[in-house]
Amino acid sequence: MQSEADPGSPHSAPTPTTDSLDSEIFSECEPVYHPLFSSPEADIVLGSKSNTLFRVHSFTLKSTSGWFRTMFSLPQHPSSPSSSETKIILDETTETLTSLLLLISGLPLPPLTSYDVIEPIVYAAEKYDMPGPLSIIRALCMTPPFLSDPLRLYSMACRYSWSEEARSASTLSLSLNLHSPEHLPTLHTLSTSALLSLFTLHRTRRESLRTRLNQPPFVSDTGPASCSACGRAISYATWRELKYVMILEMDCRPLGDGILNAGLETWREAKACWDARCGGQECKRVLYDKAETVRVVRECIEQLPKCI
Repeated sequence: MQSEADPGSPHSAPTPTTDSLDSEIFSECEPVYHPLFSSPEADIVLGSKSNTLFRVHSFTLKSTSGWFRTMFSLPQHPSSPSSSETKIILDETTETLTSLLLLISGLPLPPLTSYDVIEPIVYAAEKYDMPGPLSIIRALCMTPPFLSDPLRLYSMACRYSWSEEARSASTLSLSLNLHSPEHLPTLHTLSTSALLSLFTLHRTRRESLRTRLNQPPFVSDTGPASCSACGRAISYATWRELKYVMILEMDCRPLGDGILNAGLETWREAKACWDARCGGQECKRVLYDKAETVRVVRECIEQLPKCI
């Protein structure tokens, strides 16, 4: 059926009326039936918007689709032509309608390996109230091909109120810089509340780590300090610089693995911090315990919130 709703958001298909079947009879043209749906025993003919035809048993449609169940429960309009075969044009493409019908017919599933393929199917399944295909694709989304694009998963999960999948996707998104231009097209598909929730998670992790790094057992770099061994005045400038680059890293990659896996070993600021010593001629005490500092930083990052 032709729909004017935005395909980027879920909606309920319009309630079928007694005129539905009359208004969508195929135009006179040479029929081209899909080879998997061409049985003459089927009593319903569906058509894609490119006029590929699909013979389907009404029982299959009624038992798997709330929308079709409602349609077929309505009385036939008196002016409808008498025919043993009902023909209805839908506004899905041939590819989407094929996949949808395979999913409800118990036939081997088509290759479903990208969001460009599954999003139109989910949209159609939502429109025609088909919980079976929705549940299959919802489970499929938690497999590697789809987990590799967490923002796309988060967008779809929020759109269809899949709360567990949305939380998992928000966790996976911590490896991304949301400010990167490449993510803007996907972020534009999010509702305001979904977008704010995601940005809040990323910001909270950064700010929570910033706060924690200024608390014991970390040294305070805001005032004068002296060496505990010789009493000489010392500066914690190297620690202050290392904290700064750690916060910058959290802004770009809130997961924090860049800090723990390489940053605290290879960053110039980290090396300067671990090499810092008291300036006393006979003291030369190391100012920071590298192993303990790395351990506590790791502990702080692991305790940060992980999902929306």
